[in-house]
Amino acid sequence: MTVVVPRLTVERRLLREHAVVIACDEVGRGALAGPVAVGAAAVDASRARKRVPDGLRDSKLVPEHKRADVAARAAAWVNASAVGWASAREVDEVGIMRALGLAALRAIADLRAGSIVPEEAIVILDGNHDYITPAGGAGLVIRPIVKADRDCASAAAASVVAKVARDAFMTDLHDEFPAYQWSRNKGYASPEHRAAIRELGLSTHHRASWAIADAPTLF
Repeated sequence: MTVVVPRLTVERRLLREHAVVIACDEVGRGALAGPVAVGAAAVDASRARKRVPDGLRDSKLVPEHKRADVAARAAAWVNASAVGWASAREVDEVGIMRALGLAALRAIADLRAGSIVPEEAIVILDGNHDYITPAGGAGLVIRPIVKADRDCASAAAASVVAKVARDAFMTDLHDEFPAYQWSRNKGYASPEHRAAIRELGLSTHHRASWAIADAPTLF
């Protein structure tokens, strides 16, 4: 299988008309437990002229033992990065798409600490659906791009930063709820996770509104 190396072609084109490109990508949408996380990575024209870090890919294509290193180099390469969160309770209360939008807006808001002004930016959003605008991002320019995390280096950076952060969060939760094996499955529908749910029921970190008993096995 040929692995596509993300580039900066899209970002450089957009930076002709915008001061900053902010790329967003989500992690944890399909999990049974834990928060959803949205990574945001910002690049300006000067940063887009720098070499993309070696090994940067969509987080799903980076081996687990290399992700932390790739994420650290990606975070150092972009102008600023952040991860926004929406809890399992929020997913239950407002639905997964609105929760993703809230997490994205929180990540973008955190970029202000890195001197990024969202109103001057265009947002690349991985996928074909704009979930940011309905959540309250009406003042932002959103550009959904299918496979952005594969093709756009800024989106790949957002992807791996978010993946490492969420995996660490779920690993920390494992110590409190070891029966669910979150250090291994990160909240997704592995056989041991579903077996623990059948035996123990749901924890406070599970998405109680979901049809968890019918969820397909992903690991």
